[in-house]
Amino acid sequence: MAAAVLGAVRKHLSEFSTAARELGVPFAVPHLDGPPTPLQFYRDWVGPNRPCIIRNALQHWPALGKWTFPYLRAAAGGTEVSVAVTPDGYADAVRGDRFVMPAERRLPLGAVIDVLEGRARHPGVLYVQKQCSNLCQELPELLPDVEPHVPWASEALGKMPDAVNFWLGEEAAVTSLHKDHYENLYCVISGEKHFVLLPPSDRPFIPYELYTPATYHMSEDGSFKMMDEEAMEKVPWIPLDPLAPDLVQYPLYQQAQPLHCTVKAGEMLYLPALWFHHVRQSHGCIAVNFWYDMEYDLKYSYYQLLDSLSTATDLARMDLLSSVDGSL
Repeated sequence: MAAAVLGAVRKHLSEFSTAARELGVPFAVPHLDGPPTPLQFYRDWVGPNRPCIIRNALQHWPALGKWTFPYLRAAAGGTEVSVAVTPDGYADAVRGDRFVMPAERRLPLGAVIDVLEGRARHPGVLYVQKQCSNLCQELPELLPDVEPHVPWASEALGKMPDAVNFWLGEEAAVTSLHKDHYENLYCVISGEKHFVLLPPSDRPFIPYELYTPATYHMSEDGSFKMMDEEAMEKVPWIPLDPLAPDLVQYPLYQQAQPLHCTVKAGEMLYLPALWFHHVRQSHGCIAVNFWYDMEYDLKYSYYQLLDSLSTATDLARMDLLSSVDGSL
């Protein structure tokens, strides 16, 4: 009986995802030739929770023409910034049986640029990715080169951004698959960002597991060691790599249909709240993103229900497998 109930719930979750995709998820991320009006943005993209790439939305930003490495070194090279340092480029990611956070160093922006240009060496992989409005807090010298917010988005959403973040790193720096509770406007200034996107309705196919949190610590000789964070609770995270998914261990992911897109210099990606995303980049890519807090409305409640049902069925499936193994 339990197996039949579990199968029925799984079937309905799969049908829900299929229906959601047919009703509102695009086969590819659409491109707009210019920024939408506030009404168009909310009606066509925010309301339906659909991503898009917007061209010609940053042309008036001085940063688009100015933010070269020589300019950044001259304007803010001596300013210290928070830098995530990892042995393999994966910060905030599952490694073995741990959820591992990066070592954090305070380095002059010029020193980071030296490493990116090959003029200097530093142990591990560097990524300026501090998500605490670091552009405003750590690099105020660069603020005149960008808008403090996206006016048509702020009007549509009825609020100002919670954070404005600056991103700069090596090609090896990768953001593992996850989701955020923000409406995200991601603006590429130089280089390219490569996104793998999955809609919230694909949650039944995306595995979560609980992991002991740990942090990389870097020794004086440049070696890295994982140190457990004893005081922290276990962290739910996605162990799956969408670029090389282990379909033997996670067979349900075969039903997911990820979207792949590249955001080029001068383009802006609207990444809706709760969409799962995995991010890679070209070497030395420079980007700025705006995080607007999502509305915690009925749409959010529906996602929470979907998440709870997906978690419950995963646990029930594991219990059933354990009971079968125990009876053999």
